[in-house]
Amino acid sequence: MKRYNVVIVGAGPAGIFTALELVKHQRDLKVLIIDKGLTITKRVCPARTTEKCANCRPCAIVSGWSGAGAFSDGKLTMSPEVGGRILDYMDEDKANELIKYADDIYLSFGAASDLHGVNTARVEEIRYEALKHNIRLIPCAVRHLGTEKAFNVLKAMYDYLVENNGIEFSPLTTAKDIIVKDGKVTGVIIEKQGRTETIECEYVVAAPGRDGAGWLAGQARQHGITIYNNEVDIGVRVEVPNAVMDHLTRDLYEAKLVYYSDTFENKVRTFCMNPGGVVSEEHYDGKLAVVNGHSYSDPALKTDNTNFAVLVSTRFTQPFNQPIEYGKYIAYLANMLTGGGIMVQRLGDLLMGRRTDYSRLKKSATVPTLKSAVPGDLSYVLPQRYLTSIVEALKAFDKIAPGLYSRDVLLYGVEVKFYSSKVEVNEKFETPVINLYAIGDGAGITRGLMQASVTGIVVARDIASKLQ
Repeated sequence: MKRYNVVIVGAGPAGIFTALELVKHQRDLKVLIIDKGLTITKRVCPARTTEKCANCRPCAIVSGWSGAGAFSDGKLTMSPEVGGRILDYMDEDKANELIKYADDIYLSFGAASDLHGVNTARVEEIRYEALKHNIRLIPCAVRHLGTEKAFNVLKAMYDYLVENNGIEFSPLTTAKDIIVKDGKVTGVIIEKQGRTETIECEYVVAAPGRDGAGWLAGQARQHGITIYNNEVDIGVRVEVPNAVMDHLTRDLYEAKLVYYSDTFENKVRTFCMNPGGVVSEEHYDGKLAVVNGHSYSDPALKTDNTNFAVLVSTRFTQPFNQPIEYGKYIAYLANMLTGGGIMVQRLGDLLMGRRTDYSRLKKSATVPTLKSAVPGDLSYVLPQRYLTSIVEALKAFDKIAPGLYSRDVLLYGVEVKFYSSKVEVNEKFETPVINLYAIGDGAGITRGLMQASVTGIVVARDIASKLQ
């Protein structure tokens, strides 16, 4: 039976930064990182060249070394208010200190030095204009790695950890169960290539990402760890010509806008803005297609469009306790109507109560970048509360970005974020099970690269202090 000091479940930013910080403090530790996906050099999405999803299992966009967000686009947000809930576990000064520390690590591995959103005069001007229309702009500096540069940065981290420091990485490996004895973690049962194996260890760091959120929630229930319902974030990905958004993205790169809808007062926010980007399809559980987006840092690879998510946040109360399943169910409805792919609809057709078909899509001034998207009618997919809130938000956003409420705006559905169940942890992200930590997006604590990275640093420091 193999034995390690630390087993890290998930090779996204949370897991990677746990390993980076452990190596810094103690180089002689035996550390194993497992992930259901591939090594970074083997993560290839055929759709990026063929423009048609090949239904790879596991999905190369979602799983593998560097996780989903890092491989897809690579935006580092420098504010503790954006991208997660770390302020629930530490004060603002400590959060900013850790963000700066993590950012320096990204820079040391080759991240671009350019920082967007630091032109304070222009940011304040946009914020002031937005407030006139009851829109809140969340100022946030952003470092954009770009899809291709993110690959280089995360590969450099892989080489440093695995090739130079003896960290073991096991790809195509699934964590089946966390083993707990007398209230303390003792190991993990894993499965690789159909073979099950028990791994003994002193510490387990569960960082499974959004794709593993359901698994982690199940493990928490099994071991008596409390699960809290976060908001359910469901919506669409919007695609418009760059001309509509350039005056915002030029300085901000990502305009983080929040609006409370007129009819239901639901919180509606923009998320993951990609100037000159591409709308993409990704798969969860090997079958569920949801929409996302990314962009490259190389100007030659930029498109004529900007895409971003518009998400409606809802916090359900008891007795409802299945937010992840609810989000998957909404996505499943869209897949059912398209034969398994992503749906696209013109805003004008939605407002007129009619389905977009291929002939109407060809008339659109916004040329879709996701060529495999199937024209359809989102009103058959999204509940009325969500759809009304999205439309009202777009109408409001049009006041500061004219063109966002026009006929040829494209809406892709659905976008849903699977970070809806928050696992009970303390300020060091340790669960009530001794030496079992839960971090990153899969634990419902973060929803972005930077804050996920910060949680890994905190955990590694705590483990290192216990091992001294």
